[in-house]
Amino acid sequence: MLEAYGTGDVYMAFAKQAGAIPTDATRETHEAQREQFKQCILATQYGQGENGLAQRIGRPRAVARELLQFHQQTYRTFWRWSDAALDHAMLTGSLNTAFGWTVHPGGDPNPRSLRNFPMQANGAEMMRLAACLGTERGIEICAPVHDAFLICAPVNRLSDDIAVMRGAMAEASRIVLDGLELRTDCKIVRYPDRYMDKRGHVMWHRVLELLQPAERKTV
Repeated sequence: MLEAYGTGDVYMAFAKQAGAIPTDATRETHEAQREQFKQCILATQYGQGENGLAQRIGRPRAVARELLQFHQQTYRTFWRWSDAALDHAMLTGSLNTAFGWTVHPGGDPNPRSLRNFPMQANGAEMMRLAACLGTERGIEICAPVHDAFLICAPVNRLSDDIAVMRGAMAEASRIVLDGLELRTDCKIVRYPDRYMDKRGHVMWHRVLELLQPAERKTV
């Protein structure tokens, strides 16, 4: 898995490691296969089975089953770790993050949620630590955006502040992940443009339309 991450395209690397595509394949030549292996990786993070994965990729269950088998055979260490996390939670009644945030399974635990907890919760630990580090270093953090941060800076300081924030995020990943540094990318939005997630376009324009009559009344 670490080798796959190091290539810069973990999904293509997984397909190659599994022997499903040639070693010289590219995203352009094998985009359909890449997408299937991508969905498999995402599904395994929270224990999705072959039925759910089949619906996710729009293919028969036999295809989903084969993808999951590829993952289990290629990343045996991951599955031993995931099984151990689930066993620990069920046997001890708790599961902890790197900084001690604890989940208690309760009387009717969901195994998929417990498998997913170390990844989601330690991701949250990295976000909290990065937010603290960035703030302490003078970065104006407006808000977290899932696994990213929206920051604000004067134009003449924008590049420097981006570098500082990315450094804070890299440091947070090294601390939480025992030395592994995660990559980050960034999207720069300069005035008068506005940051907008493409999934929020409809709602954004709807709110603006609703505000216009109210603004005319106040004038």
